[in-house]
Amino acid sequence: MTHLVSLIFLVLSPSLGCSPVRYTCPAREFPLSPHLAGSSSRAHAQVMVAALVAHKPLAAITADDLAAAGAADAAALHSAVRSALGAGAGGGPAAVWVELSRGALRTEVPFAVHRMLYYGCYAGSPSTAPPAWSPDPEEAALTNVGRVLEARGRELIGEAYKDPVTSFRDFHRFSNENPEAYWKMVFEEMGITFSVEPSCILSDSDGYPGGEWLPGAVLNAAANCLTAKPGRNSGDVAIVWRDEGKDSEPLNFVTLEELRKKVCLVANALDALGLAKGSAIAIDMPMNVNAVVIYLAIVLAGCIVVSIADSFAAPAILTRLKISEAKAIFTQDCILRDDKELPLYSRVVEAKAPMAIVIPARGSTPIKGLRADDLSWQDFLGKADHTKADIYTAVEQPAYQFSNILFSSGTTGEPKAIPWTHLTPLKAAADGWCHMDIRRGDVVAWPTNLGWMMGPWLVYASLLNGASMALYNGSPNSSGFAKFVQDAKVTMLGVVPSIVRTWKNTDCTAGFDWSTIRCFSSTGEASSVEDYLWLMGRACYKPVIEYCGGTEIGGGFVTGSLLQPQALSAFSTPAMGCNMFILDSNGNPLPQDSAGIGELALDPTLFGSSTTLLNADHHEVYFSGMPQCNGKVLRRHGDEFERTADGYYRAHGRADDTMNLGGIKVSSIEIERICNRVNDAILETAAIGVPRVGGGPEQLTIAVVFKDQSPQAEDLNQLKLMFNSALKRLNPLFKVSSVVVVPSLPRTASNKVMRRVLRKEFTQAKPSKI
Repeated sequence: MTHLVSLIFLVLSPSLGCSPVRYTCPAREFPLSPHLAGSSSRAHAQVMVAALVAHKPLAAITADDLAAAGAADAAALHSAVRSALGAGAGGGPAAVWVELSRGALRTEVPFAVHRMLYYGCYAGSPSTAPPAWSPDPEEAALTNVGRVLEARGRELIGEAYKDPVTSFRDFHRFSNENPEAYWKMVFEEMGITFSVEPSCILSDSDGYPGGEWLPGAVLNAAANCLTAKPGRNSGDVAIVWRDEGKDSEPLNFVTLEELRKKVCLVANALDALGLAKGSAIAIDMPMNVNAVVIYLAIVLAGCIVVSIADSFAAPAILTRLKISEAKAIFTQDCILRDDKELPLYSRVVEAKAPMAIVIPARGSTPIKGLRADDLSWQDFLGKADHTKADIYTAVEQPAYQFSNILFSSGTTGEPKAIPWTHLTPLKAAADGWCHMDIRRGDVVAWPTNLGWMMGPWLVYASLLNGASMALYNGSPNSSGFAKFVQDAKVTMLGVVPSIVRTWKNTDCTAGFDWSTIRCFSSTGEASSVEDYLWLMGRACYKPVIEYCGGTEIGGGFVTGSLLQPQALSAFSTPAMGCNMFILDSNGNPLPQDSAGIGELALDPTLFGSSTTLLNADHHEVYFSGMPQCNGKVLRRHGDEFERTADGYYRAHGRADDTMNLGGIKVSSIEIERICNRVNDAILETAAIGVPRVGGGPEQLTIAVVFKDQSPQAEDLNQLKLMFNSALKRLNPLFKVSSVVVVPSLPRTASNKVMRRVLRKEFTQAKPSKI
């Protein structure tokens, strides 16, 4: 066994020496693989096994070991370890870890000790996914799902029902086999109202893959956010917020009634602009109270939000405005970060945007230099009829009417324009209700932006579930944000792995009380086992619910649950109402619940998922050439997925050439087009997302083939700078991690570049690079 451990570390040691990524970013579009991508999943498994084998078993850890790891009172902690071994002995390592994590391992204990005890608890285990958290039966019964199952378990599942934890998988099966009963129950729980009730939940239809949801229904998703839910009144807090730099000042609150009035005022002002109902109106601004108000007002008024991330450069803004045919755009004069003013309105002007409504970042500061047709925020609001400014009759819409246009990079270089309907928000909120257990009275924080699907997701998942949204107007990579989480008493904290890594490396969360958090949720990038073990320890070992889906799904297809044990950087269940299939090498679905690896496909009967694209053939993208199962053509997803022998799911990266950079999906071709033009000496390039061993976001590596001889190292350094400068016009957050010179690019017989070959090569061995 010792030789095996040595061999694993010998093979992996070059990659283990890589420097961590230092950039950070907010939650963006859903990743197609927020888990360990490509062959890094296999490397991750090897590292985990090696760590479990190499560490001392818990029983062999001494007080001196704990002291060496930094424990202040090593003798007392050692005694607690011995007690945990006794108390949890009957339940195996998972039960022992529960005793330790919920008792002895407080936030002030150094992470090195947490790490030693976690690996020591599972030392020698062959599992690559030992549970880091297990549900407590009494707490599980208080969750949204647990409460429903305790009250109606036998009615919904039958006599096989035992308790919420034991019967969770039966409940998941029920959600797929009985969509009529499941979704009706969820809508009742969330208090969703229709101006015209649907004739049924799901009906067969040739026009909709998997069937037509809520046929005949008429509703307005925004209106549902602004009405009091059962057990909640209009005076309850809808948004709690704070500005960066004012971290010692009291929190700011917006009640549901105040939010309703603000939204009605903006909706009335929109009507005064004379835009036709159904017009597309863009939002390009940070995620703050005004952005949320504007978003809801556009939907309430029967128009369509065009989501544009505030980090985009002018060309990316222009592309999205053209595709969506936006008639107007809301923006700010600038973005305030760390006492710096980052340009925003000027980028909108450079993109030749239509009429802009410009909000001052500094309160009532007058805005100068507006274009002739643009409006200041105050002038825009002044157009509303103030005799009825706080009253607005929602424009009720057919269920499949567009409410939001979001964008997801495809493999052609142009972003796919994905419309959300008035059904999609219900999917987002239902995921929050079931998987993140968002309840009435909760406080939900997730650093994000309306330009990415997690922005609208946050709006709907919080407000439709009767929870408060927590917004921090500043960088999440700071002690100010950590204090905001404490002061706002956040109960569900959404994260992006790169943010967590920054928190861990800078220790900026130290000293703040996060004990109100019931769970974390993570999406946007590949996550790291050790970073997330650290994160759980910051909140007295609350679970991390990994969440993976897509803009075109409106939520997740695979995730976790507070009614199941959760392993680090792994998914424990398909999402409610979703069936996943792993295809074998012949394209046939593997038997359900069997271990295996292959391309992922989804059952098309997936509530809230897209049925059209504005600038691509939806059927061609998602269904053409896919196999059938149970008489239905499966929906393409594009990742390779594995179901482990432990019953967890892991992603193994894209099956095509799309990569995930800091939570943003982008095609290799899109980057290569820019890099190929940087220098005349370049023959061609290949852009590869290389995952970090042990987990974490992909790092952008550019493989370069030169026309003649290779340049010197100093020239490669200059080339790397040139690549980064050029890529800023695509997205300022994209950064080349390394440049690798190769004699030629591997190609198929049909001359297609085999980027996966390069990705595998760069992942398994540390290349010579700059």
